[in-house]
Amino acid sequence: MMNDIEWGLLFDPALAIESLPYVLEGIGYTLLISIVSMIIGMVIGFFLSLARTSRVKILQFPARLYISFMRGVPILVILFLLYFALPVVGIEFTAVQAALIGFTINSAAYIAEVFRSSLASVDKGQWESSTALGLTYWQSMRRIILPQSIRIAIPPLSNVYLDLIKASSLAAMITVPEIFQKARIVGAREYDLLTMLILVALIYWAICSVMTILQNYLEKRYADYL
Repeated sequence: MMNDIEWGLLFDPALAIESLPYVLEGIGYTLLISIVSMIIGMVIGFFLSLARTSRVKILQFPARLYISFMRGVPILVILFLLYFALPVVGIEFTAVQAALIGFTINSAAYIAEVFRSSLASVDKGQWESSTALGLTYWQSMRRIILPQSIRIAIPPLSNVYLDLIKASSLAAMITVPEIFQKARIVGAREYDLLTMLILVALIYWAICSVMTILQNYLEKRYADYL
């Protein structure tokens, strides 16, 4: 039965090799979207996590609502709203700007929950000890709590980043010329979408594998440090 399969129709190595340089031209946008969104998302997510756990209701409720909304709405819907809907009310973004904003505000919600859980994992006695030493809230956070919570947060934060890398392919839906969009163009031109899908899958796998190696390195480094 396997001998009856025309493997050339599934994957054309010659086309994949020929198209690889063109497809890789989009890697800059893939990394730009994922890295910038992750960095800014971590900043926003950190303060969201503090607001989420705050005893001040005026801070807690908006943070909870934001996190709930962003985690409950597909990122593709957010991208479409930013790129196609906002121009109706006079607010226009380029495709890249819409992708950066969309992935940032979406990832911030997930990162906020990572920070919230990692901060909550630090023993309460650490807070009490820092208070006894006369440290302020931010001094305690910077010197005692954050160094311990970072080690806990690395694995889930790495997972968020890996998801961002893969989800960046959705930016193709608003015409961002990243890896997946480049592969779609070649697939449509050559009438061989299967080959290009397999090629782009291998590229994403390679990128995520490198990020996994970095994750393992960071985990080991923080474990040794602590």
